[in-house]
Amino acid sequence: MHPSVPSTLASENWPFSLEWLPKPAYMVGGAVRDAILGRSREYLDLDFVIPSDAVKVARAIARHYKAGFVLLDPKRRIARVVFPHATADFAQQEGVSLETDLHRRDFTVNAIAYNPHTQEIIDPLQGYADLQQATLRMVSPANLEDDPLRLMRAYRQAAQLGFTIEPATQATIRSLASHISKVATERVRVEIGYLLANSQGTPWITSAWEDGLLAPFFKNATRESLIKLAAVDKAANLLAQNWQQLGVELQESVRDTIKTTWLGIAKLACLVNPNPEAAELELQELTYSRAEIRGVTTSLRLFPQLKVSNMPLREQYFLFRDADIMFPATAVLAVALDNLVEVMSGDKLLHTYAPLLNRYLNPDDLVAHPIPLVSGKELIIALDIPASPTIGKLLAEISVAQAEGKVATVEDAIAFARQILESLE
Repeated sequence: MHPSVPSTLASENWPFSLEWLPKPAYMVGGAVRDAILGRSREYLDLDFVIPSDAVKVARAIARHYKAGFVLLDPKRRIARVVFPHATADFAQQEGVSLETDLHRRDFTVNAIAYNPHTQEIIDPLQGYADLQQATLRMVSPANLEDDPLRLMRAYRQAAQLGFTIEPATQATIRSLASHISKVATERVRVEIGYLLANSQGTPWITSAWEDGLLAPFFKNATRESLIKLAAVDKAANLLAQNWQQLGVELQESVRDTIKTTWLGIAKLACLVNPNPEAAELELQELTYSRAEIRGVTTSLRLFPQLKVSNMPLREQYFLFRDADIMFPATAVLAVALDNLVEVMSGDKLLHTYAPLLNRYLNPDDLVAHPIPLVSGKELIIALDIPASPTIGKLLAEISVAQAEGKVATVEDAIAFARQILESLE
């Protein structure tokens, strides 16, 4: 029994008119699957299969709508048209018929097609029945072997959709696991990134590790690493309940150009070597960005310091300075790993970490967020000294003194710096 065609598939919702598509043409893949499931998408991501001239059709649409055009795969004749709030991929049909093409796909739920001209659903592999059962089932072992990234994609899609993986499919993935090392690291890293982004991904990362898919990439990951991952999810929930703003910051991306969140950074820190220098080399091999590597290594280096009770203001100042924007990742890692050693109640957590967390979340706190009284240039002029690393040290000492209430004005700051210089002579 097939559903009536979901209205979300209607061509009125597309960024281009149906008349630009030849007959026949089919929408396939995730957009069809998600429409049947009733999953809404803010950003429309459409895939079309066309029996011939797919690239030519894509070019014509891009030209008419003044949209971006990318030739994704000249050999397989796949092109992408990029609109402001949508992308549409156009692929040449593989094989003599649409059914042949659908039989080459990864999972049955992704092998359902929709003919927008006739509004007909085409489902030769009973993908709709698997959608109803919330099951991810392979089309064939050969298809998984053809593109071994599909092995990892199974876990990512199961996490995103809230599906289970059908036992024979998971057994096949296990038997083909060694093939994952043939895939470019960057492609695997994207799939792992999706799994690190939310708590639903953690059990599936565990399954991927158990089934042999993570070992070629995260050589230091152990059963304990996976226990730490789950602890980070738990700690993130605990922190978000008590400090809503911290929960928000953990979900923010490291940078606009990098999708990894600060929560993802804390989880990544659980999968690599706990030694920051070794972790850095490991993450470089995995082609992570400098910002992501710095986030992980800083969190690993600083998280033990967060539990120090009665930390002097001076040490707190340097802790915040070193952690900088990486403080949320460092904090959630500290709470998670502390919680593994000693299961903490909310009250104990508040008592242990509240002073530092409250400082960080208070934009007016001079220890966590110092407002410089003077600039390096002003010190150079006032003290008549050359530019050197000493200037940076003097500025840090002034900030500490300001937090301690010892200096409050520009004059105080310059006098304080002069005093330090005289003591060094």
